[in-house]
Amino acid sequence: MSHNHNQQHEVKCHCHDDGPVTIQENNGKEWKKYLPAIISFVLLVAGITLDHIGSITFFEGYLRLAWYIIAYIPVGFPVIKEAFEELKNKSFFNEFSLMTIATVGAFAIGEFPEGVAVMLFYSVGELFQDAAVNKAKRNIKALLDIRPDTASVLRNGVYQTISPEKVNIGETIQVKAGERVPLDGSLLSDSGNFNTSALTGESKPKTIRTDENVLAGMVNLDKVIEIKVEKKYEDSSLAKILEMVQNATARKAKTELLIRKFAKIYTPIVFFLALGIALIPYFFVDSYIFADWLYRALVFLVISCPCALVISIPLGYFGGIGAASHHGILFKGANYLDLMTKLNTVVMDKTGTLTEGVFNVQKVVTVGKDEKDFVAIVSALERSSNHPIAKAISAYANKDTHCEATNVEEIAGHGLKGMVNGQNVLAGNTKLMEKYGIAYDTNINSIVETTVVVAIENVYAGYIVIADKVKEDSALAVSEMHGLKIETVMLSGDKSSITQKIADEIGIDLAYGDLLPQDKVKHLEQLKANSENVVAFVGDGINDAPVLALSDIGIAMGGMGSDAAIETADVVIQTDQPSKIVTAIKISKATKRIVVQNIVMAFGVKIVVLILGAFGIATMWGAVFADVGVALLAILNAVRILRKKF
Repeated sequence: MSHNHNQQHEVKCHCHDDGPVTIQENNGKEWKKYLPAIISFVLLVAGITLDHIGSITFFEGYLRLAWYIIAYIPVGFPVIKEAFEELKNKSFFNEFSLMTIATVGAFAIGEFPEGVAVMLFYSVGELFQDAAVNKAKRNIKALLDIRPDTASVLRNGVYQTISPEKVNIGETIQVKAGERVPLDGSLLSDSGNFNTSALTGESKPKTIRTDENVLAGMVNLDKVIEIKVEKKYEDSSLAKILEMVQNATARKAKTELLIRKFAKIYTPIVFFLALGIALIPYFFVDSYIFADWLYRALVFLVISCPCALVISIPLGYFGGIGAASHHGILFKGANYLDLMTKLNTVVMDKTGTLTEGVFNVQKVVTVGKDEKDFVAIVSALERSSNHPIAKAISAYANKDTHCEATNVEEIAGHGLKGMVNGQNVLAGNTKLMEKYGIAYDTNINSIVETTVVVAIENVYAGYIVIADKVKEDSALAVSEMHGLKIETVMLSGDKSSITQKIADEIGIDLAYGDLLPQDKVKHLEQLKANSENVVAFVGDGINDAPVLALSDIGIAMGGMGSDAAIETADVVIQTDQPSKIVTAIKISKATKRIVVQNIVMAFGVKIVVLILGAFGIATMWGAVFADVGVALLAILNAVRILRKKF
């Protein structure tokens, strides 16, 4: 199907195209794509009118033929051109060749209006398809509009305006009030207020302080700030999100792939059946008239065109991806929409997934140390980590500290070790103390909240109590999953007592705490050992990447999640809301319903009209309805998902 390439965000959605979505700029001439169909329609209506006015005698013979050829060219030429292009690629049996043969054949037997009508309605179907795709694309366009075009970078003591792609890691950029941050980095200024809604869906402004992360796409709200660039543009969170969305349609659902394979077998079969309808009756029918049987064969060809299937089914999945984008959910492929409908077990991380991941220091207990010095030593070590607990301690401490940490090492599932001002410091959970054989106050084990136990020079020095907060919609999300007959499981590296407390609070079926990354993998493998289980894992941290990769569907909390989690996941929830997991499931199920409806409708109508056509009952006009009419209905059905409320 030939597309006019002057839409704002053009989608490669040819029946035969397997490529990703491509984005093009609007050149202000979008109206031109409607001209061919309008011209053909006006000439066709005028021609049919002249045909039915008996007193008009001049409209016959070559003049009538020329009139309908002129009506045919605007809509027929692009399809004929595509048929030749396919022929060059050694593909003869396709919808373009079927339409070309059928309409040229209609002209050959004098059915001029029908020949024009088939191509005209085919062209109108294409315009409907474009409109449907553009509607789905508007949600993605909202994401594309958050790409900053320029960055103000400090070079040779002067700020220069250049493309974000040309800024290097380590350079300083300036962002004025009201401007969008062009690149990921850390804040050099004291603080700044940012609108993060484009990335997280959160409308409340977020305050970010010195050395904390600022992401491309955030809007600086109130003053000029400076940021140290930590990632190249192509590696920024925003660039990766855009890439994910633009490539999502390249990963096909099984239903979509099956229909494409079916069309490749089906098209040559119907072509030879049509040939048989035209020629075989010669040997069996006494009153055989070639023109009559050719007409039946041409009707059969028009009806059999597989476009209703190969257009509307990918469009159904594309509509699902578009609807999900509108809700802040990014599917990395249509195949995950299919898989999500079979989901019966959802496994979730705790911190940052079901809880806010925003910790606050509640209490500091020291043994033989000044509290201020103790916090300064621990915060110096924790500044080397991006873990929410580490950030909470760093924020609590005075940043103008004399302490400096070196040789910092993160011990997965345990904590941190390193040298601070020449002293060996350990900070983490009680397992870290046990690992290094350090005696600590065992009363710590009875504290429900998260505790960071500290040892200095291999001697227990105290602990810090930190508390997290459950997300507002966590309980609702779990309740709705139960309503969908989905089992919920929580796996956490946090203490079992905290994990169980939160699980009870929000209604999780099974909860396991004190887990290292490899323990999470083991639990997930046990769940997957049951072949009936289709398992999704939801997480946001670097340590969640192995489990995200292992699960049937990996879902990352992408608003503030780690790059590793977002990269590994199959679905990214931009708003960081657990309730969006349920929304994603509902969108997937609605998409599947629409796709099945389209398949049943397309096959049902086609089979009936094919039989009528073979017996000479259906006319070319009936064939037009069976092909283009069904395609239009299927397209309109497919775009319903964009209007649905979830």
